[in-house]
Amino acid sequence: MNTVATPEIKLTSERKTGNSIRSRLQDVLPKIVLAPSFAVTVIFVYGFIVWTAYLSFTNSKTFPSYALTGPRAYQRLWRWTFESDPPSSWYTSITNMAIFGFLYVGICLALGLFLAILLDQKIRGEGLLRPIFLYPMALSFIVTGVAWKWFLDPGLGLEQTLHQWGWTSFHFDWIKNKDFVIYTVVIAGVWQASGFVMAMFLAGLRGIDSEIMKAAQIDGATTLQLYRRIVIPMLRPVFLSAFIVLAHMAIKSYDLVVALTSGGPGGSAWLPSNFMYEYTFKRNEMAVGSASAIIMLMTISAIIVPYLYSELREKAR
Repeated sequence: MNTVATPEIKLTSERKTGNSIRSRLQDVLPKIVLAPSFAVTVIFVYGFIVWTAYLSFTNSKTFPSYALTGPRAYQRLWRWTFESDPPSSWYTSITNMAIFGFLYVGICLALGLFLAILLDQKIRGEGLLRPIFLYPMALSFIVTGVAWKWFLDPGLGLEQTLHQWGWTSFHFDWIKNKDFVIYTVVIAGVWQASGFVMAMFLAGLRGIDSEIMKAAQIDGATTLQLYRRIVIPMLRPVFLSAFIVLAHMAIKSYDLVVALTSGGPGGSAWLPSNFMYEYTFKRNEMAVGSASAIIMLMTISAIIVPYLYSELREKAR
């Protein structure tokens, strides 16, 4: 019996050893595969964020200077915000950011919800309308900016066309007017993003239990009451997700402004991203450009971090 049992014990132990090695490889292999991407992300994303923050406390001009000089760049931005007369380009940038962000996010949410409610009525041709509304999101901001630049240019687009049709009293020169040029950026941005928001709301509407809506209708709720008191409150997660996406896109918008207005007359259409690029790479003020980039990062973090915290807390419950 001993001569028979010994090989069986050896085979069992070898099998267990092989299984343990295989299981270890299965555990380690995903980490090995992900390690290069993780290292690249740490170095070229978070590493450069730290490097940018460091440069914002230096006196860097055309090239980096590694001698710390304190928050001089932030002090300059503070003076340009509250003490500059006439208004500085930084003040113009943050004012435009407030206008663009409020209108862009607000109109996209309202228009996206309106379009989603219309499509949710099971209208004829819904399968054709959805791609039409979603198509602008497939375009880059450069393409959108160039197309709307041609459309809004008084000498090429809408105004010129209506003049040729005989409506010579029509004038729409916002893209050339420093007081209204930022609103043309809003128009182009809303045109591109509202279809994407519509798709988010439509998915949320299709996920609502129809039995709840039927019960409310049986109880005598009107259509307006149904949407105001039941449907829209149930879309709160979609509202939050859409707000985060739109706010992030608004803060980092750069190429749309450049392609549409080239910065506007005298930089009147600048956003903080345009200010950062201009001062870092054209005016040789790397420290000021780095400080503006850090302020943009802090603004995005102030929006995203509370959202992530609330989501993680709800999951923990």
